Amino acid sequence: MRCVVYTGAGGNEVVACEERPDPICGDEEVLIHAAFAGINGADIAQRKGAYPAPPGWPSDIPGLEVAGVIEQVGSKVRSWKVGDRAYGLVGGGGLSDRVAVHERCVVHVPSRLDAQEIAAIPEVFITAHDAISTQAGLRPGDTLLVHGAAGGVGSAAVQIGVASGAIVIGVSRHAEGRKAIESWGATAIDADGWVESVLELTGGRGADVILELVGAPNFEGNMKAIARLGRLAIVGIGAGQKVELMLRDLMTKRATIFGTTLRARPIEEKADAIQRFHHELGPHLDAGRLNPVIDRAFPWNEAADALAHMEGSGKVGKVLLDFAS
Repeated sequence: MRCVVYTGAGGNEVVACEERPDPICGDEEVLIHAAFAGINGADIAQRKGAYPAPPGWPSDIPGLEVAGVIEQVGSKVRSWKVGDRAYGLVGGGGLSDRVAVHERCVVHVPSRLDAQEIAAIPEVFITAHDAISTQAGLRPGDTLLVHGAAGGVGSAAVQIGVASGAIVIGVSRHAEGRKAIESWGATAIDADGWVESVLELTGGRGADVILELVGAPNFEGNMKAIARLGRLAIVGIGAGQKVELMLRDLMTKRATIFGTTLRARPIEEKADAIQRFHHELGPHLDAGRLNPVIDRAFPWNEAADALAHMEGSGKVGKVLLDFAS
């Protein structure tokens, strides 16, 4: 297999592209041949030594998701066959053209989507759905505020919110990002003065659900912009993780704050998140009401450049690695 490897912790000097033996497919696993692989913020954190892979997953091959064609099935697998197209989540090893994954952690691919498009779905759409729908309980008519709304998870969250009947406000620092957010059916606002914009748009009420994908710098503003009984879901902390919380503000609004990740969850919990997304929003993918957004695909042997691009600002959608070229 061809894969991206971290030779240590640090910057892109630790990134290598190697060929290794294919992973062994376990009894309850399927082996997926992936033409493309998605890069996520967690891959940057892992490269820096701040987010190691959970036990049982490759420690030096990053990657949280997989999408492609099933090449081999384990002896106990009954729900998949060779040649099926699937996408899902893994705890590591996803930046590779062959990935072994438990059969319950993958679902069937919408027939209308090509290999590049399906690679842009799993981590961002399942993360967004799990945070804003399953955990925060987003309802039709709620106001959803998404920080970093033009990025991978942000673009998925905006579309999920719109498809769910919510009123969606997306924050982006870049004009191109705001234009994209508007095209997905949401109201786009600038990152400068976003608190005032949210309160003006909601008549002073604030947002029922806030998806935080940036981190600590937004926290004080979130406490001002959250509605009574609002829910703040913290998923991204790339801009900082330490905050000061005035408990009375939280009590007065009877608000809820929670943090969430997918990577280290047990198989049962991870499979539940994947299957919930598939059953609740799969029809929207099939019908074209949800669409993966791709910023750029890099050749797999330019992984260091892809990671540098991922760290930069101004992206719209997912960054991918192309293993088919």
